[in-house]
Amino acid sequence: MNIDFNKSEGLVPVVIQDEQTLEVLMLGYMNAEAFDKTKAEGKVTFFSRSKNRLWTKGEESGNFLFVKSIHIDCDNDTILIKSNAVGPTCHTGSRSCFKTDYNQNFIFELENIITDRYENPVKDSYINNMRAKGLNKIAQKVGEEGVETVIAALAETEEEFIGEASDLLFHLMFLLKEKGLSIQDIAKNLESRHK
Repeated sequence: MNIDFNKSEGLVPVVIQDEQTLEVLMLGYMNAEAFDKTKAEGKVTFFSRSKNRLWTKGEESGNFLFVKSIHIDCDNDTILIKSNAVGPTCHTGSRSCFKTDYNQNFIFELENIITDRYENPVKDSYINNMRAKGLNKIAQKVGEEGVETVIAALAETEEEFIGEASDLLFHLMFLLKEKGLSIQDIAKNLESRHK
């Protein structure tokens, strides 16, 4: 990675993006030393202009930004880091410094909730109870919700249709998890079809 740290007095802007939701979380600056430390440790380290020193995000709060991938722009003077953020990114306690709506990314949060239920089963939770019934029951539920969604689309109110479509999507995500897959696997397949 050939980054031109000389263009802006040794500092380059770094955009931090959530690896899963693609939400922009923050903007910071790195010098060559901060970049090398980030690569070596796998946690985002900036050069703090106000502190005039290296600063690893989360060094005090524990809200680290773990590096998933690093990309350099076409002019070699801006860095994009896709990360897994632990806790809120912003010092105000918000997940992002940009106060963007999160609802469009709730699908990914729901996928995380389902994964958490698999890794940390909750007695009598819906997911735990359905898992105990096995793959056939989970798959059958997707079929039932699909039929209910079609009926709602043709004969019910918009609100009822949204409710049934939400049930279908939830159960499809549940089935994907049961099969060891994710929304990302589906997105990659859809992308390959588009080409």
